[in-house]
Amino acid sequence: MTTYKLSDIVSPAFSEPHRQIKNLAVNQLVLKGGRGSAKSSYASVEGILQIIRNPLIHGVVMRKVSNTLRTSVYAQYLWAIGELGLYDKFKSTVSPMEIIYRPTGQKIMFFGADDPGKMKSIKVPFGYIGYLHLEELDQFAGEDEVRNIEQSVLRGGELAFEIKSFNPPRTKDNWANKYCMTEKPGQLIHTSTYLTTPPEWLGQRFLDDAEYLKQINPAAYEHEYLGIPNGVGGMVFENVTIREITNEEINTFGNVYHGLDWGFYPDPIHFAGMSYRPANRTLYIYDEWRAWKSTNEMSGKALEKYKPYWITADSAEPKSIADFRAYGFNMLPAQKGAGSVEYSMKWLASLNEIVIDPVRCPYAAKEFVDYEYDRTKEGEIISGYPDRDNHAVDSVRYALTDIWRRGGE
Repeated sequence: MTTYKLSDIVSPAFSEPHRQIKNLAVNQLVLKGGRGSAKSSYASVEGILQIIRNPLIHGVVMRKVSNTLRTSVYAQYLWAIGELGLYDKFKSTVSPMEIIYRPTGQKIMFFGADDPGKMKSIKVPFGYIGYLHLEELDQFAGEDEVRNIEQSVLRGGELAFEIKSFNPPRTKDNWANKYCMTEKPGQLIHTSTYLTTPPEWLGQRFLDDAEYLKQINPAAYEHEYLGIPNGVGGMVFENVTIREITNEEINTFGNVYHGLDWGFYPDPIHFAGMSYRPANRTLYIYDEWRAWKSTNEMSGKALEKYKPYWITADSAEPKSIADFRAYGFNMLPAQKGAGSVEYSMKWLASLNEIVIDPVRCPYAAKEFVDYEYDRTKEGEIISGYPDRDNHAVDSVRYALTDIWRRGGE
């Protein structure tokens, strides 16, 4: 077998968890940490090693939503195989999404919790499922859902090893944050940050961005980079200021953006106008229009004065975009992709301030203030962003697509 030096691919922060796992001192590992902590890289390497060490077990890797698997955990496990120098020992397929250890036929299978039918029909050619990795733990719908998954997947055999990894959500009341305060037999809870990762692995740009956020928004820095849950309550946007935005202010705005969220009935069509100042990471929302049962032609006439501006619209309706272009609008489809909702929402929540004029934009003011995380039946907060009462929020996300996709520079 190809030899490798584990310290070249696993951050030193994980030497103790690795030692305890190798010595069978723990069978459950909870990895929590901020951005750049290298916990997902370590988890994938440890998962591959578990399969190699134990020829009778198979593995299951899960996220809450199945369409996020390919570009996240699946790609991460392929990376681990490459770093371990084991490409020739593994076969990977996308449909079904799985990785097979050629010498034994062991499988690592990838599933989303939003497709319970596939999970219930899991079959392995021999042995049993003895390895489970839940990535982005906080995205699951509480401890009950996690327990049901564990009971469904980890059946039979003497060895059952599990990894749960996530970035702690900002609010202290999130169920996953509370979960990490409870010790269980055989469980090790481990915290890492980018400060425990070799700096050359992260690059100077990453380090500069972290230091910049530390200077301008210490609370956001603590949460994003150090993994500290320093928020309270269930509000998604704790950085909203509701106040008048004067005409004099608007006349000074240089970077102006416009977004459109499609709708008819019962969902409305919503248009938003805003300005973003990167120097102080402040967003100003000062213009909006909303209507119900408005055809594209009617909406186009209502928004006639915005024809000179670029408008970024929800890409889910290409025909509507084509209609508006035919009407003479400069309209672009918003770029989406796996994880785009989560990333854009976190970016908005990390801004120093979102200023909304309640007279000019009453719908945006209400939505941003009222928008909250869902809760479990026990009242604990669930990560993820509810797809309801968020038309103004979505139109803002679309308008600022080019900014948050490149990190808000």
